[in-house]
Amino acid sequence: MTISDDGVSLRNWKSVLRRDVPASLVVFLVAVPLSLGIAVASGAPVAAGLVAAVVGGVVAGALGGSVVQVSGPAAGLSLVVAELVHTYGWRATCAITVMAGLLQLVLGGLKVARAALGVSPAVVHGMLAGVGVVIALSQLHIVLGGAPQRSALENVLELPAQILDNHTHAVMIGVLTIGVLLVWGRIPRLRTVPAPLAALMIAALTAAVTGWDLTKVDLKGGFSSVQGPVMPQGDWHAIAGAVLLVALLAGVESLLTCVASNRLHDGPRADLDRELTAQGVANTLSGALGGLPVAGVVVRTTTNARAGARSRWSAVLHGVWVLLFTTAFAWMITLIPLEALAALLLFIGVQMVNLGHVRNLRSHREMPVYFVTMAAVVLIGLAEGVAIGLGLAALLALRRLAWVSVDARETGERRWRVVVTGSLTFLGVPRLTEALRGIPAGVVVELDLHLDFMDNAAFEALHAWRLEHERTGGVIDVDEPHGEWYAAAINGVRLFPARIPPRHDRWWLPWAYRRHSRRMDAAAGDAGSYAVLSADGGGHDDVPVLCEPQGMPDLMEGTREFQRRTAPMVRSVLHRMARKQSPSHLFITCADSRIVPNIITASGPGDLFTLRNIGNLVPRAGAVPADDSVAATIEYAVKVLDVRMITVCGHSGCGAMAALLGEVPDLPALRSWLRHGRQSLARFVAAESCDDDAGPLDRLCRTNVIQQLDNLRTHPFVDTLVRAGELELMGLYFDIGAARVHLLDRERFTPVPELRTG
Repeated sequence: MTISDDGVSLRNWKSVLRRDVPASLVVFLVAVPLSLGIAVASGAPVAAGLVAAVVGGVVAGALGGSVVQVSGPAAGLSLVVAELVHTYGWRATCAITVMAGLLQLVLGGLKVARAALGVSPAVVHGMLAGVGVVIALSQLHIVLGGAPQRSALENVLELPAQILDNHTHAVMIGVLTIGVLLVWGRIPRLRTVPAPLAALMIAALTAAVTGWDLTKVDLKGGFSSVQGPVMPQGDWHAIAGAVLLVALLAGVESLLTCVASNRLHDGPRADLDRELTAQGVANTLSGALGGLPVAGVVVRTTTNARAGARSRWSAVLHGVWVLLFTTAFAWMITLIPLEALAALLLFIGVQMVNLGHVRNLRSHREMPVYFVTMAAVVLIGLAEGVAIGLGLAALLALRRLAWVSVDARETGERRWRVVVTGSLTFLGVPRLTEALRGIPAGVVVELDLHLDFMDNAAFEALHAWRLEHERTGGVIDVDEPHGEWYAAAINGVRLFPARIPPRHDRWWLPWAYRRHSRRMDAAAGDAGSYAVLSADGGGHDDVPVLCEPQGMPDLMEGTREFQRRTAPMVRSVLHRMARKQSPSHLFITCADSRIVPNIITASGPGDLFTLRNIGNLVPRAGAVPADDSVAATIEYAVKVLDVRMITVCGHSGCGAMAALLGEVPDLPALRSWLRHGRQSLARFVAAESCDDDAGPLDRLCRTNVIQQLDNLRTHPFVDTLVRAGELELMGLYFDIGAARVHLLDRERFTPVPELRTG
């Protein structure tokens, strides 16, 4: 028998008793004062907040999509509820809550919950901050012993007069409550009791002892005083809009809290559609019973997770405790001064303006959305503020999508470089043509198009300029590193942004296989030929073939390409390490031109301290002939650079190993050097023959790696560090034909597993 499908069964009652029951008590102690305060801020009966807390805990907790989320009355909805109460009355507001719950049920059934994640967080945080400001301004008047005004602006204008009036007892109890809230959490021994509960208890006790003239919470009759819903009267368009607003705001807040709850625990991940459906059931029931709208609440959810909750039993039990407490001890709630509740709400409202969110949004350049939404909510209204925030977020998103940068500068005598970056649409055509207009006629232009999109208007403008420039004797070299938008438009090929594979054919292919565009035949209207890479066969035998092998680059061409394309991307990284290198590995490999350490290890500048020689040999300490070069490299890497790993990487078809198996060429220096490979040859001869590779040559290549690792241990300072666990030795073998790296594991080489996605 289970309470849900999340794996929490009656057999786990020990875990429930040990973790979930204590957590539920902590959440209960937080939920009661917050529910009372939100009800007061919403202009609803105080009992309505407790009804929502019970329903949110028991119903949404049992049916919801998150095992730790706690639902109940939310401060973010208080402005909407207060406006609905003022317009339609409380009982009609309950009916609107019921209809909003039914709408959430429909939306949950349609599985549209993830669409809520498309709402910009800047809008949500700005809305909550605006609500917090409005709550703080209105409750400040109550703390001062007065009454809040109809709008935030009126509250600001009336504040000086309110401060000048003498409301001694109200001010003192409010200041006392806020003081307890500020200090309580800073004292470790007192943290077991939630600060909101402690503040209200101390305020109630102080009011009772001093006999101050304060307004007390009205909870006569407890839950029995709650009245059911009645159908609202008035314009049905306005009523439908109110239903939609409550459903969407409560749903979005619940779903965002649900997503955030995933980061608070290691249990099952949240099911958003199930959560939205559960919120619909809870709101339908809460409205029918005379309660406030229900939503997932960040404060209670965070408290629940931090208190050690492991299953949804904690949320359910917290609702049960609220029900039992209100039924048995309603008289205790009537001792709480309204001014203390107002001070609690003032404190909560200020906390809703979260500076941490502002800092996060700043790095994404979304602060305008946040502040505009917050200001609109404060000055105009909640629905209007959210609409304005969504509109601004959409406009900024469109602006970013249509953003383009055009940089045109002279790079030499009669040479210019133009770099266009971003999405080149009709919106960017004026900026593009303005930059191109400044390029003199007849010069050589390097045109780099770093584009993720190009529309027809932009293509027409760019192509017309190119034709005119080449007609007057100019030369244009077009380079499109990220997708051939320009070339495709010339050839009439239709491209889709999401389907364009990134071009990686520049940096890892040999010079002979690089693609190069040639000059366009302007008279014929042809925009130039683009060499195309094709592939033969299948599997690992695919070899790129240059269809038009003209204009192959040389070393200088390669350096120019580096300066033009790669240097701007790596300059900031190299600048930071210009004064010092801190590699993590000493990488010893063969001088073979087919072995590129940075490719087979996916490493970058500063990662590998590399030693290359014929045969990736490491002469033994005291070997004859001596080789100080290799020993100096190892010494410097270990003692100066403090590397923590030395890797020896061999490869298939090694020419040095082939020479050891056959006859060493009559090259004196090479013959002398290959004497350091005799131990590898002897080890190979002594080993048993096996048929697990392509033949004796590759078997010797692998044996050589093992021998060179042993040779490293003959150097005393290496052996000492290895024994102390401060240095690690590793062997790799690169199968060139299969493009596969093998890792040495106890005298055997095993292929490095590939990462597979999906």
